[in-house]
Parts: sequence; structure tokens; C-alpha cells
Amino acid sequence: MSPNIIQMVGAALFAIAIIHTFSTKYFEQLAHRRPAHSGLWHLLGEVEVVFGIWATILVIAMMLLEGRDFAVDYLDSRNYTEPLFVFVIMVIAASKPVLRVTTALVDMIARYAPLPGAVSTYFTILAVVPLLGSLITEPAAMTLAALLLRDRFYQHNVSRKLMYGTLGTLFVNISIGGTLTSFAAPPVLMVAHTWQWDSWFMLSHFGWKAATATVINATIVTLLFQNELRKLPDGETESIEKIPTFVTFLHLLLLLIVVVFAHHPPIFVGIFLFFMGIASAYPNFQERLILREGLLVAFFLAGLVVLGGQQAWWLQPLLENMDATTVYFGATALTAITDNAALTYLGSLVSGLSADFKYALVAGAVTGGGLTVIANAPNPAGFSILRRHFNDGAVNPLGLFVSALPPTLVAIFAFQLL
Repeated sequence: MSPNIIQMVGAALFAIAIIHTFSTKYFEQLAHRRPAHSGLWHLLGEVEVVFGIWATILVIAMMLLEGRDFAVDYLDSRNYTEPLFVFVIMVIAASKPVLRVTTALVDMIARYAPLPGAVSTYFTILAVVPLLGSLITEPAAMTLAALLLRDRFYQHNVSRKLMYGTLGTLFVNISIGGTLTSFAAPPVLMVAHTWQWDSWFMLSHFGWKAATATVINATIVTLLFQNELRKLPDGETESIEKIPTFVTFLHLLLLLIVVVFAHHPPIFVGIFLFFMGIASAYPNFQERLILREGLLVAFFLAGLVVLGGQQAWWLQPLLENMDATTVYFGATALTAITDNAALTYLGSLVSGLSADFKYALVAGAVTGGGLTVIANAPNPAGFSILRRHFNDGAVNPLGLFVSALPPTLVAIFAFQLL
């Protein structure tokens, strides 16, 4: 396939955006060294705005090269359902009543684990919450897990190794933990209808393997850091005010409706507006809504949608020329530099694929979903919630990659050998 000028510009800007994501820590350091322009450097140091910035430049280039109508038509042709959904589910899932229910569930399960205090809670968050993503969707599970980790562990000035080890394991477990059903993981959603994969198919071919890898990953990272975890306080020490049952029920109902209608923006955006009304009506039972974090993540994903639309010319032929084994490891590697849902979507456009090829493509896409911030749609949500606890408020991309590599190898073992 011979690329046109717009596609080449899009590929170049996509490459620059990836390099930019690996350079955000440098911009944060510049903000401290050059306070006169600290606002600009802080902006460029926000991972969540990287793809939005370069997507904007792509649109400007389209206007200059092909005209305003061409650029507008291209933007109109993109599907922004996922960015909108992630924003809505992040804000609702992070509301105080929903977080309170999740905390109670985690504490209840942790009491039955043969581990002491904070160690048991830590293991439960990394082993159980990612699997809940198969029911409440991966973005919601990521939001809840990140908030629990923030409140229970990251705020206690834990070691740098623990922060990175936890983040890498969380990203990998969320990526594979949503494969027990056919509607919760973005890369699965892209192919489930086309390939007629229902939830039973996902559970029998992917789910049990993903659950095994998730528990193994949580066990390994818990054992590695158990000595540090034992020194942390067991749970929250502050008094907990009671939230009326009907308020909690209403929040959970709205969350359920959003999950059920995840592919219908008019419905879930309408539900979100209703949720905002409820939150305003009962401010005593809310904390600060994470609207800023949600908007930044949505901006990140929307930018990825715009830039990603110009990458099919080189990604699709690359996938088509691979056999099943090669496509598994190729998808795992490619996911690190592009959204895994984009990979599986491109695969769904190819006709005549074997069952082994389809399995390898999706398995590889979810396996590599924890290696970088851009690898899986929920990753920016967890990143946005936890990043301020790292040095300079920035997560080192190489540190994330290295910490996610061991749990990724466990996932490879599960999907390839089990």
C-alpha cells in the first residue's frame, strides 16, 4: 500500500507523539529549572495531553494540505465513543458511594486471605479488582484499583520500587483481567461482534488463563514487597460517615446503566448528566469528582483516535504478513507503541483469518497492554490518578516498561502454554 502525503505526515506525528510520551519527565524538570515558562513546560509534561497536542497539529496539517473540509470530514469520520465512555465511567466509578462499596468488598475478601493486614489488602486489590473489570469494564476497574492503591498505599511514602512494581502489575492485570467476558476489554470489543465471540467463548479460551496469570502476578509482587507492606497501616483509620442506602443504590444503578449502554453515547452521556445532578443534590455524600482527570484522559484517547486513524496503511499489511505465532508476539510488541484496540480492529477488517490467528492477535494485544501508558485505553486513567505520587509528578516510561515486563512474561506463559 503506497501512502499519501497525509498518511506519511500522520505516521511521522504519531512517532513524534510516542517519543514525546517518553520525554514528559524531562519537561517536568524544565518546569522547575525555568519558572518563567513553567506553565508551558508543565503542559508539555502532561502525558494525558501529548496525543491531543499532536492530533491537533495533524488536523492543522490536513487543513493546510487538503483544505478545511477535508480535515473536518476526517474528524467527523472518527469514533469517539471510547474516550467519552472512559470519561463518564471514570467519574462515576470514582464517586464516594461506589468507591465505598468497592472498599468494603476488597476488605471483606482480604479478611479471608491468609495474609496479614495491609499485605492481604494489597494482594486483593491487584488480584480481584482487575477481574471485576470483566463485569464493570476495564476503565472502571482501573479507576477503582488506582484509587484504592492511592488511598491505602501510595500516600504513605512507599519506596520507588514498590510504586513502579505495583503500577506495572496493575496495568498488565487490568489489560488481561477484562477478557473473561466479551464486552469489558476494548481490544475484545473491537472483534467480538465480527468474529461472533460471546462471553462463554471468552471465558473458555481466554478468561481462565487470564485469571490464572492475574493471581500469579499479584502473588509475585506481593511476596516481593511483603516486608515493606507489613509496615503500613491496615486500612483507613479515619472515621467513616454513613451513606444512605438509597444514595449508594442510585450510584450503583447509574454505573450499571452506563456499562450496559457503553456503545451508545446519547444514553450514557445522558446518564452522566443525571449523575451530576444527583451529586449536586447530595454534596454531603460526595468528595471531589475527578472531572479534570477524566477530561485529560478523554483528551488523550481522542488524540489517539485521531492520530491512530492514519496508521492503518502500515499496520494492517504488517499484521497480514504474520503467521499465528508471529502475530502473537508481534501484537504484544506493537501494542506498546499503539493502542491495543486499534490493532484488533485492524485485524477484524481482514477476511479469511484462521481461528489460531484470531486468538493470537487478541491474546497478544491484551498481553502487551501494560507495557506503556498508551498500550491500553484504561492505562491513562490509572496513570492520571497515581502519577502525582512519583518524582516530579511524572512516571518514567522506561521504569513502567521494566516493571511491567515480568507480569507480561507471566501472561505470555498463560496464553501460550496453558
